[in-house]
Amino acid sequence: MDIRTLSPDGRSRARIVTLTAVTAFAPIVWGTTYFVTTEMLPAGHPLFAGLVRALPAGLVAVAIGMILPGGSALPRGSWWWKSAVLGVLNIGLFFPMLFVAAERLPGGVAATFGAITPVVVALLAVPVLGERLSVRRLLWGAGGVVGVGLVVLGPDAGLDVVGVLAGLGGAGSMALGIALTKRWGRPEGVGPVSSAGWQLTAGGLFLVPVTFIAEGAPPAVDGRAALGYLWLGLVGGLVAYVLWFRGIGRLPVTSVAFLGPLAPLVAAGIGVGVLGETLTLVQVMGLVLALAAVLAGQLPPRARRTVLPAASGRAPLEAVR
Repeated sequence: MDIRTLSPDGRSRARIVTLTAVTAFAPIVWGTTYFVTTEMLPAGHPLFAGLVRALPAGLVAVAIGMILPGGSALPRGSWWWKSAVLGVLNIGLFFPMLFVAAERLPGGVAATFGAITPVVVALLAVPVLGERLSVRRLLWGAGGVVGVGLVVLGPDAGLDVVGVLAGLGGAGSMALGIALTKRWGRPEGVGPVSSAGWQLTAGGLFLVPVTFIAEGAPPAVDGRAALGYLWLGLVGGLVAYVLWFRGIGRLPVTSVAFLGPLAPLVAAGIGVGVLGETLTLVQVMGLVLALAAVLAGQLPPRARRTVLPAASGRAPLEAVR
């Protein structure tokens, strides 16, 4: 159906569905990271992969912002420090803690910690954005964590204190970054490409010393690895983060956060479709639960009825807000 033939409410709903689907492209692409990292990239250099994913994409986005009509190449005023804060939270801190958790914990455990981001965002939205606490979304967020856990956790799942702290820290860093991205928005006249470029560049610059201190010199790169790095940087970095930050700016912040569990679900799907893994009945049930949580997180909050004072003998009026 052509969106122009719909009623105003219908057009609005269609735009929201379309924007949500486009934003979901980001976590779907991020779900390929584990496969690309393990099957295409040199082993033992996960932080370098994160650096390649962030810094070149950020510089390209900044360059594109310079040539776009009305684009802004560099931040101005307070946006220098705001971009630095958002870049460190969303990328610079998130990537190292993500990789530490992946190294210290079984992959399923690390993915489950990542799935708690919607719950943390729902909690942070109260002090950071002034939103009401939604018990319904908290429950669905917990359901998403359980669902992802059922899909990706195996019998060998174990806990490591450092890995657990890194997993929780990564989820908290990303959640705070999402909430502040929503609160601060973008400067007037600055598009999502420039805004994403500022954050990716800031996060990438933060990762430069961290990467070389932790991993030393870059690894040797063959053709297969070059394709993997190109995918991580161009699609998983530039395209995905532009769409992700654009979605945060236009959609309810908790709705965007609920798209995050798509990443471990896509990773599990690749394991089945590409690597020949199989799903048990429990994993299928977890997949259904996690997908239900993702969809439920897109539903608008329930309307609240407020009784207004009666006017000159008339019956009380009810308003929905």
